[in-house]
Amino acid sequence: MQATLSHIENWIFDLDNTLYPASGDLWTQIDAKIGAYVQTLLDCGPEEAHRIQKSYFHSHGTTLSGLMAEHDVDPHHYLDAVHEVDLSGIETNLALAEALVRLPGRKLIFTNANAPYAAQVLERLGMTETFEAIHDIHSTEYRPKPDPLAYAGLCKAFDLDPTKSLFVEDMARNLKPAKAIGMTTVWIDNGSEQTDDADRSFIDYTITDLGAWLHQILEDPA
Repeated sequence: MQATLSHIENWIFDLDNTLYPASGDLWTQIDAKIGAYVQTLLDCGPEEAHRIQKSYFHSHGTTLSGLMAEHDVDPHHYLDAVHEVDLSGIETNLALAEALVRLPGRKLIFTNANAPYAAQVLERLGMTETFEAIHDIHSTEYRPKPDPLAYAGLCKAFDLDPTKSLFVEDMARNLKPAKAIGMTTVWIDNGSEQTDDADRSFIDYTITDLGAWLHQILEDPA
């Protein structure tokens, strides 16, 4: 293990656009499903649904959180509906799977999606047995990343020392609360999200290929 990361005991990974490339196109499907859900719920057109969807995402962390707060939406109904997607664009990544197995310590999924969907994605990736647990949106009591309470809940649930934990995300804004509690942070700059924040001090590593980076830190002692 690379010396600068030898203290890491807990490896925490986001799911969508992190364990598979953004080109897998799952999020595009989910985003469209969310828009359709908002249209049906609020009886509005696609443009207004898109505006509401993105407004809630930015103000509440997820569209779901906004819909729960403003319209008392049942999270189970919503999550089941928006995660009915075609997973055929996701393929097994043997290089990444091998690197994850080699990592010393615990490995966890931390996602704003739900566990059944995450489990299906992991199966497609050939990583069903790779992770100890999936900490999903239900587990956070619907306080999504980047709500600091979501990170506190994760650490409490699995008795994690954040200073010995590393978190990998494709959404830069979700790394800021992790860094605030002492986690080492890794941003996958894969085009799924660009950060407008001039302050990137909360990002320890910026990478483009997770599998390649993991192999590098496992083989480079420097």
